[in-house]
Amino acid sequence: MRGKQWQGLGPGEQAEQHYLIEPRALAGGGDLRHVSEFLRASGWRDKSKSGGPLFLESPDRTVRVAYDPYVLPGGWTIHGKAAGHQDEWRVNLGRQTPVEIVAGLTDALTRPLSAHALNVWAPLQEQHWRTPPNAEHVTAVSPDGSAWMQFHQDPNGEAMWWSGAKDQQGNGWTASFTATTPMHLVQAFSTALASPEPVMRPRGRVPHSGQIRTTSVSVLPSQLSAWQQARITAARAATWARNSWAASRPRTTTRPHAHASGTRARR
Repeated sequence: MRGKQWQGLGPGEQAEQHYLIEPRALAGGGDLRHVSEFLRASGWRDKSKSGGPLFLESPDRTVRVAYDPYVLPGGWTIHGKAAGHQDEWRVNLGRQTPVEIVAGLTDALTRPLSAHALNVWAPLQEQHWRTPPNAEHVTAVSPDGSAWMQFHQDPNGEAMWWSGAKDQQGNGWTASFTATTPMHLVQAFSTALASPEPVMRPRGRVPHSGQIRTTSVSVLPSQLSAWQQARITAARAATWARNSWAASRPRTTTRPHAHASGTRARR
């Protein structure tokens, strides 16, 4: 399932009907390239086999992102190897998880850690998610009741984060995070989940749900391509900036021939 660059039709193109969907959690899966092309532009290796599942690996080979629609229940698997003080971790997201929400997490994999304090619940509280008073576990539910975020322990005592969305017809998705999942990734996910911004789907890809609100918009293929290409360009620019900064950092390791008592610096 190797991704391809988006291309517009150019002169003489005709506008196509798309729909802005709210809430975003019920918008359906969407175009996988929203996730995969950003990672590729950020230097990730595309190890997908032709006609097979999507499979990408981080530049340092510690994290893998996969999407497999050919197995049940299918969906996204994000796996991080144990490294340093970080234990092995895993995230599983159902195939109907909107790619914009998946990207909230996977985009964060390409960025350096923030110095700000982490709070998974803060993005939800800012969007007026509520905490059910009699919930057995720590839980936040969206204002319309269609999406949730929860932290709990399973019957075996294993702690985990659990999230998802479901409409009144039972259509939806779930996501699970091991307790070892880095907190900044869980917060990036909750931020994307709680975002009030609608997401866009083409005609024919709008879920049949009585709980979504749609706004019809006409979009030129070249406009859509430009929006998507801007995201890829931003990823490339950020990657170039990080690599350039890393390459220009002064070496701080002591030279093998340097003496611990030396005080003079060479210029």
